[in-house]
Amino acid sequence: MPKVLIPIATGFEEIEAVNIIDVLRRAGIEVIMGALDEHMLVKGANGITVQCDRVIEGISADELDMIVLPGGMGGTKVLAHDHGVQTLLKEMDAKGKNIGAICAAPYALYTAGVLKEGYTCYPSVEDEIKVTGYQGDKSAVVQTGNIMTSRGPATAICFGLAIVKKLSGVEVSERLRGGLLAEYCEKI
Repeated sequence: MPKVLIPIATGFEEIEAVNIIDVLRRAGIEVIMGALDEHMLVKGANGITVQCDRVIEGISADELDMIVLPGGMGGTKVLAHDHGVQTLLKEMDAKGKNIGAICAAPYALYTAGVLKEGYTCYPSVEDEIKVTGYQGDKSAVVQTGNIMTSRGPATAICFGLAIVKKLSGVEVSERLRGGLLAEYCEKI
């Protein structure tokens, strides 16, 4: 069973985190909601608090198939400055492991030096990212090598389905797409 870490930082975008976690778990993917410190209850950008599964410290790239960062500018800035998250992103990239980020979170990939040319993010965040190849609204999900990015809250289910396709295959992704009534997500 694939294993995905989703770091949850204060100010995270709730729609993105919860939708992605839900879609991945429906596909049978093990999801770790990771807290950055011992405070397991984390408050999102819109005042919704979630309880994480465990602290990120001690999780290694070797035990993960993917790390996915939810957006929300407040949470993104925390992830972009968290030594543990930044180190784990670099380790994942060095090993060619899958990395995902949605909304503002590609900025945290940029600060780690792992964002590749050919990405998307929430409009205006690209102004803070000094990597060429911003794809804008050409697609809900953009993949370049081991890096997968998406635009924002409205694309979270499509992003989750793209991750499922990558980790569990087309058949599982398409079955979920139908069950979620997510026909609006381009065939991924």
